[in-house]
Amino acid sequence: MRKVWLVGGIGLGLCLSFVALLVVGTYSAAAGIASGLGGGSAVGLAKGAVPAAYQAIVQKWGNLCPSLNPALLAAQLYQESGWDPKAVSAADARGIAQFIPSTWETHGIDGNGDGKKDIWDPADAIPSAASYDCELAKYVKDVPGDTTDNMLAAYNAGAYRVIKAGGVPSISETQGYVKTIRSLEKSFARPVGRVQPSQQAAGAIYFAQQKLGTPYLWGGEGTPDQGGRFDCSGLTQAAYQTVGITLPRVANDQYNAGPHPARNELLPGDLVFFSTDLGNSRAIHHVGLYVGGGYMINAPYTGAVIRFDKIDAPDYFGATRVTKDGAAALPTFKPAA
Repeated sequence: MRKVWLVGGIGLGLCLSFVALLVVGTYSAAAGIASGLGGGSAVGLAKGAVPAAYQAIVQKWGNLCPSLNPALLAAQLYQESGWDPKAVSAADARGIAQFIPSTWETHGIDGNGDGKKDIWDPADAIPSAASYDCELAKYVKDVPGDTTDNMLAAYNAGAYRVIKAGGVPSISETQGYVKTIRSLEKSFARPVGRVQPSQQAAGAIYFAQQKLGTPYLWGGEGTPDQGGRFDCSGLTQAAYQTVGITLPRVANDQYNAGPHPARNELLPGDLVFFSTDLGNSRAIHHVGLYVGGGYMINAPYTGAVIRFDKIDAPDYFGATRVTKDGAAALPTFKPAA
């Protein structure tokens, strides 16, 4: 929910011509943008994607071996526990890195050097996850194919199966796990070049444009019994659903649905986020759909209507360029805030 706005909404009588100018102009500028990420071997973390309490340790231990990087380690931890150090699965996997106790006994390490290895302590569990990854990478280093993919496959299916198969085995769960982590990796990595433009952005904007003037509803998802009303993340979720992309329901989870363009690289269709803590994506409280020219379409708060607002505000956090693979890779559970 958007709590404070410095700039009011724009009159609805100007909406159609305004959005047309913004979208056409910005898409024209986007035509010459190079696709993909730039070169460079060092991988940094996207702003706030990893909670501040864990950012330094993920950055450090994510560089433990050549097959691992901080964004990849972050993707695994997010997929496993959603950064919840008290998480327990139905299979009794425990802590932020979701180690089974028997695996922990063999592979857990004393990451913070306090003389004990504690499965519940992120200062031990995160280094242990990195150490385990790198140990698996050694086991499969001579297997054909991408070493990181093989490492992830070994994490899911065991090194023996990867060695026997000569690469990622033909196991749907394992192949899905590798694709999921590699997709999430892009959401946690700090881009080192311009991010590829979205192919679905225009459709999402078109949907949101049709909802201008609709009253805000807390928890609204646009259903008939809700009078077709939305809250902020309900609107962005519905907009992308119309182009075949399923986003999570809450704003702070939507932040991980793709790579993160810089403020001066925004394109129409990017999701723009606002947070009470500018160093932590889990503190995001509002999301809008960027339309160009420094403006977004958003559902602001109770008593307001879906409208245009400027994005430049003290609580502006960052942006996400939604991708189908990025959204599909997100965990189905709701991570702890």
